[in-house]
Amino acid sequence: MKRVLVVEDNRDLAYGLRNNLEIEGYAVDVASHGAVGLDRAINTRPDLVVLDLMLPGMDGFRILRAIREADLTMPVLVLTARGEESDKVRCLKLGADDYLTKPFGVLELLARVEALLRRANGKTIVTAARERFGDIELDRASHAVTLDGAPVELAPKEYDLLVALADRRGAVVTRLELMRQVWGYSDAVITRTIDTHIGELRRKLERDPAHPRHILTVRKVGYRLEPR
Repeated sequence: MKRVLVVEDNRDLAYGLRNNLEIEGYAVDVASHGAVGLDRAINTRPDLVVLDLMLPGMDGFRILRAIREADLTMPVLVLTARGEESDKVRCLKLGADDYLTKPFGVLELLARVEALLRRANGKTIVTAARERFGDIELDRASHAVTLDGAPVELAPKEYDLLVALADRRGAVVTRLELMRQVWGYSDAVITRTIDTHIGELRRKLERDPAHPRHILTVRKVGYRLEPR
């Protein structure tokens, strides 16, 4: 049984989330205080965390940073009333896997939870191949990426996105295909999330992110990885 930690201080919402997740067969733990939520995430290591941003004691941004600094790789779904683009970008940079704004539909939430867990399970299948793209090297066996031999730290979804592009060996991958492969989303929930992650990959791996050499945009279609 998959275990979900809900960190949410609104009692009614937390109760509703718990009921709906348990109906779907998940074991659910609820924390209403930021510090308590972080402690449970670190010590109980749930399969997924549903995280509010505005919490007493410690906000969701600090919790998210602490989770990733502790080398915990479970998916984190941020669930918040804060819908500003700057908040979304900040969460993605801190290592969030998804971002859902309140109010939300229960069916969409459940679909996103299922997709994140399905994707997390798929990460256990790796290959020992090393691939080079100019000065970039991808080592799938160790989930490591280097630039000019120096390690580059990628967020989990950034790494998955790079692998998805590498799998196509230079062919164009549409945004829809990337959203399905990396996030497991259906057509109805495509967002600008992918473009934000592409921007972060370019910032970390391209010498001139404004004029990328490897991670290329194919206008009105998607992206491709140029191997030269």
